[in-house]
Amino acid sequence: MLRAVVRAFGDPRQVIGLEEVERAVPGPGEVEIRIRRAAINPSDLIPVTGAYRSRTALPFVPGFEGVGEIVRIGEGVSGFAVGQRVLPIGASGFWQAHLVRPAAWCFAVPDDLSDDQAAMAYVNPLTAFRLVDAVKTHFGRVTGQRIGVTAAASAIGRMLLTLLAEAGFQPVALVRGAATAERLAEGFSGEIVIANAPPLDAVLDSVGGEAGNALFRTLRHGGAFVQYGALSGAQLDPALVSARREDIAFSFLWLRNWVHSAPQAEIAAEFERSFAGIRAGYLASTVDTVFALSDLPSALARQDDPARAGKLLLAP
Repeated sequence: MLRAVVRAFGDPRQVIGLEEVERAVPGPGEVEIRIRRAAINPSDLIPVTGAYRSRTALPFVPGFEGVGEIVRIGEGVSGFAVGQRVLPIGASGFWQAHLVRPAAWCFAVPDDLSDDQAAMAYVNPLTAFRLVDAVKTHFGRVTGQRIGVTAAASAIGRMLLTLLAEAGFQPVALVRGAATAERLAEGFSGEIVIANAPPLDAVLDSVGGEAGNALFRTLRHGGAFVQYGALSGAQLDPALVSARREDIAFSFLWLRNWVHSAPQAEIAAEFERSFAGIRAGYLASTVDTVFALSDLPSALARQDDPARAGKLLLAP
């Protein structure tokens, strides 16, 4: 089978290779899954650069999210059938034609969801749920607090704007340019800020770097700053975070940490929320292009293209 593999850290477009390997046989408690669609997310590419090298072992197959169908079932597995579509979670490895995963880490996909939407039902929706829960927990009572969302025109940014408003917060969309603001305004009627955001009660940040530092400096006393990504390639200034540690609650949200600590029934319930939101439209993501895995270099080039108008998927 064909798979993508990383054998050295560096620029994803240079260090992710393609190779043919033998398929693994599922052992006891495992299933083999033929990947039908795999997503390309920023969180897939950051480990490739070596940003998390202390907890990333080489070599590895990238890809944290996707959907596939079970083709072989190992000894002792019950509750699953050959041909059933599942979302396997808990580790990377989706950028390959077949994947072996413990059955306990697989969650059934409803028949009415397309492969494209099912492949995007995990990382962004479940992260968005955790982020909204984090600000709810921080404030205790929702009273229309102003919550800034960086990279608000991204897929997860749009989800957060909707979920925050539904929860009773006042979401403030933070974007980088007028063109992005104009596109976002087609589907979001709330406040959109391009620069110099007014003081906020909390920020959900996927950017980091100096843009994040600027927001952190003006965050209101008693606020919360939750970082869940670093699209700028830099974290917040530790000295700044330390200087305001008495009046600002700073945290970094890792979906992985929650997934590996939550009961399986709770994860399954969150997937049901995700599926319902996708059906309703507010958790559905636009697909820009579906690439064959063999055309991965083109997919990675498109990922960096400012003209990209949605998520990229791989069809291994």
